[in-house]
Amino acid sequence: MLRALDRLSNETFDVLIIGGGATGCFTARDAAMRGLKVALIEARDFASATSAHNSKLAHGGLRYLRNFEFGLVRESLRERLGLMRMAPHLVRPLPFLLPLYGAGLMERAKLKAGLTLYDFLSYDRNRLADPGQHLPGHRWLNRKKALAREPVLTGERFEGAFEYHDAQMYSPERIALENLIDADAHGAAIANYVSADRLILRNGKVEGCAVHETMAGTCFDIRAKTVLVAAGPWADLFLEQATGEAAAHKLIRSKGIHVMVPRISKAALTIEAGSGHLFALPWRGHTLLATTDTPFTGDPATVGVSESDIENFLAIFRKYLPAAPLATDKVEFFYAGLRPLVSDGSKDSYNVSRRSELVDHGKEGSLDGVFSALGGKWTTSRDLAESITDALAAKLDMKTARCATATTPLPGGRFERFDEMLKGFQKTWPGISSLRHLAHMLGARLPEALKGARLTDLAKLGPSGDTPAQVGFALREEMALTLEDMVMRRTGIGQFGPPSKAVTEKVAAQMALQLGWDADKTAREIDSLAPLYRTSP
Repeated sequence: MLRALDRLSNETFDVLIIGGGATGCFTARDAAMRGLKVALIEARDFASATSAHNSKLAHGGLRYLRNFEFGLVRESLRERLGLMRMAPHLVRPLPFLLPLYGAGLMERAKLKAGLTLYDFLSYDRNRLADPGQHLPGHRWLNRKKALAREPVLTGERFEGAFEYHDAQMYSPERIALENLIDADAHGAAIANYVSADRLILRNGKVEGCAVHETMAGTCFDIRAKTVLVAAGPWADLFLEQATGEAAAHKLIRSKGIHVMVPRISKAALTIEAGSGHLFALPWRGHTLLATTDTPFTGDPATVGVSESDIENFLAIFRKYLPAAPLATDKVEFFYAGLRPLVSDGSKDSYNVSRRSELVDHGKEGSLDGVFSALGGKWTTSRDLAESITDALAAKLDMKTARCATATTPLPGGRFERFDEMLKGFQKTWPGISSLRHLAHMLGARLPEALKGARLTDLAKLGPSGDTPAQVGFALREEMALTLEDMVMRRTGIGQFGPPSKAVTEKVAAQMALQLGWDADKTAREIDSLAPLYRTSP
């Protein structure tokens, strides 16, 4: 997959997608597979904002049952199954424990009823061929069994815990990337670091967008019959900037912070915390503490995590998990993301529905051919993309094939059973300690990535388990242009705290050799990582 700058500036497309997050990437794949001529641009790197800064869950939304959003829960559960089918290397089952402390029989009965309904709504959860992808129904663990399973749950009046299952994304960023790789294979023209400036309109109808390439500053126009704004928390702001008019559909931006600490449990923990909930999620040998839900009204580009954010967040967890070692000095990494929510009249962002909305601005105003994808969540992005492609095809008066993205594996997901694939890899490359990690990251694409690799190319670059072979493959095939792209999204080198100086310099040197960076450019790239690990004021 190469940056298609020449195509973007010289061809006319059926649709230009502005935004390379989950929604944009899923839509690019769906539309390209159904025969539309697709262009996609992203102002920074793919999945570098909300689509990366999340809880890494593919879940059905158990808590949505409280608001009687049964349709959203069923959609989420169906799409969870679809993600496990299309990306079995990247989306895997995750057991959860929901502990109860002095809740009483009535509360336990309510939770059991909710979990029973959750199981019922996910009636098709075990229809995948790989038994390793099956999700058991819920069950109750008494106090003794629950503490034997997870000692960290010990606390005053602890009664026991419900166990249920959802799924977890090994690397959300790579799911987005693989959608683009498949879109590229079906003819889409794609580029990161291309920023949309203003819509090109003639007599109220869109004809494309004026853009600039942010690396060199080159400006050009992209011609397209329709435009989809899939800019996440920037969607309404972009339309206001691009048209000079107030956006008719305003987003509520909800800030969610996540804090990574050494692993405190094998299972995920769902903590009922007053009127909300918290998660302690095991992820790649660590625990990800998630998540806050507070309104954010500033510039989305400035969202960050302050020292007080971290201390307050840990204090809440210490209240509900007093046995967990959650001192501030245990924090390994932290990040914040913004959920773009469609206002539904709720008084706070926690209770705002996670539903999505597709706006046809031609029907609502003078932007004929312009669509906006608003709201939604990772788990249901594929379904939203299907609806978007249906609407685009109808607008273009095109007859297309039926959507096949739910049943067509992503490039790395084209195998039968993960454990069997891994055993085959172990025979081919014996003695590589990080091979399971590489199989998760690349799936069926791993042989391509390791073709011609030397032993030194397979040495681990720090504790994440990533290797120089992945770096080289990402440079050749995955449009990695900056050091941040490489350590935060093509690999996991930087996702568990600052990588060592030796590792950072080694990766930067490998990129410099391939991309022609001089010493000053290489130093700037290394320095650019520092803000990722600093708290905000």
